[in-house]
Amino acid sequence: MAKNISRCSFCGRTEAQVEFFITGIDGVQICNECALQAAEIVKENTVAVNRHAAFDRTQVPKPAEIKEFLDQYVIGQDEAKKHLSVAVYNHYKRLMQAHADDEVEIEKSNIIMVGSTGTGKTLLARTIARKLHVPFTIVDATVLTEAGYVGEDIESILTRLLQVADYNVEEAERGIVFIDEIDKIARKSDNPSITRDVSGEGVQQGLLKLLEGSVVNVPPQGGRKHPEQKMIPVNTQNILFICGGAFDGIEKKIASRLNTRVVGYSAITDGEQIDKNNLLQYIAPQDLKAFGLIPEIVGRMPVLTYLEPLDRTALRRILTEPKNSIIKQYVKLFKMDDIDLVFNHDVLDYIVDKAIEFKLGARGLRSIAETIMMDKMYETPSKKVKKVVITLPYAQSKLEKANANRLKSA
Repeated sequence: MAKNISRCSFCGRTEAQVEFFITGIDGVQICNECALQAAEIVKENTVAVNRHAAFDRTQVPKPAEIKEFLDQYVIGQDEAKKHLSVAVYNHYKRLMQAHADDEVEIEKSNIIMVGSTGTGKTLLARTIARKLHVPFTIVDATVLTEAGYVGEDIESILTRLLQVADYNVEEAERGIVFIDEIDKIARKSDNPSITRDVSGEGVQQGLLKLLEGSVVNVPPQGGRKHPEQKMIPVNTQNILFICGGAFDGIEKKIASRLNTRVVGYSAITDGEQIDKNNLLQYIAPQDLKAFGLIPEIVGRMPVLTYLEPLDRTALRRILTEPKNSIIKQYVKLFKMDDIDLVFNHDVLDYIVDKAIEFKLGARGLRSIAETIMMDKMYETPSKKVKKVVITLPYAQSKLEKANANRLKSA
């Protein structure tokens, strides 16, 4: 007579096929694998329920709280932080208004941030994403082209947002999109529409409907690669757009405008008040138009802010102070091998001096540090050492050797 075999009440597997059973009343049993899957399902549904619940005013971070959070990761740039914090806070308030009946409708204020390379535009966006309770995605404008041409369609921006929101349309419709390298889609010619500008003016024209707020049919898996897919309609009215770009050379447009505005005897006094080393602080919408953004795009991004150029003091602080600073990352990497890593202070000053010399901003700090640390990261894990000290002569020798090798290869 066959012996009764104990089976999981959910998947039907026997006790021999799994690690263990959890037994309930009336002989009901669940195996450890089904229990784990059930826990995941409960977790996902709990997150979904919390997402779709109306925003509680007490849980929405205030502008000062958002800026305080940004201060932990990004050094300086107080003006840009304030604009971002206020925009995000107002975005939450607009979402809360969607659940209330009110004659006054709060319109979104899309933002455009202007700053030279390595000043922290993308870092600000990535950092603020950690603080938000809404879907957030970062897209690169350089890959976008007008529909029908090689590249990504404008609608792919919303495809990314849908993916972050697990294809929940209602959730995606209250998200935030950061469009990086917005200056790369500037109009290539001062004379509009003489030839097809499919990666410049054509993209700007396509972005208008997204920025303004309209229902856009979005391919869930990207553009023309899957022509048979069913489109998903997404309303962009409550999606906040934050744009960032280096706008290399826009200082000439600003300088030209400031000079033409100052006429007569007042030219001398007004000219002395202008800080020629930081012309970005005087940026105005007409400068963006002169650079190559079409007036309609400029009008749909009413909040214009700038990022300060990084001086020596700021670069030195960036190297060591933020929670995820470059030096702290190296120290942690070595600590994982039970090795204490120490940088002499003159080494840190040397890295900053070289970053200023190469004019790469904060991004240059990492490339210089990587060059200095590469050999140590390669050799040290195999050696039985407890402490590594990086001295100035060592740093100088590694950087000079790397520069010499580059000159030879060139």
